[in-house]
Amino acid sequence: HMTNTLNTPVESLELHYPLQVNRYQIRRGSGGAGQHRGGDGLLRELCFKQPATVSLLTERRTSQPWGWAGGSAGQRGENRLNGVPLAAKTTFEVVPGDVLAIATPGGGGWGPPTEESPKQGIR
Repeated sequence: HMTNTLNTPVESLELHYPLQVNRYQIRRGSGGAGQHRGGDGLLRELCFKQPATVSLLTERRTSQPWGWAGGSAGQRGENRLNGVPLAAKTTFEVVPGDVLAIATPGGGGWGPPTEESPKQGIR
């Protein structure tokens, strides 16, 4: 059982569930541009070792998180099973070797991108 904000260590997931974490990283560049950039999302890629039932209850898959006060929108999230897009809210069966990729959305930026602070740099 994982929730939206749970940051379970990879080692714990692999110890307690029949899966392998192929990737768990920051989704660079997914935050919207702005004087204050939106935060980047995450990318998790899981490879299943046994049959399982998976339920996803995710948000911001069809629309982007909006920017504010002239900031740009963040990138929308994405769920894929073996490269095939999935709905934001779905339940499905997996078999050994199936790979589930979950990309969380980036946050929207705040303020006009032309006034982006140089000390923030490119992430």
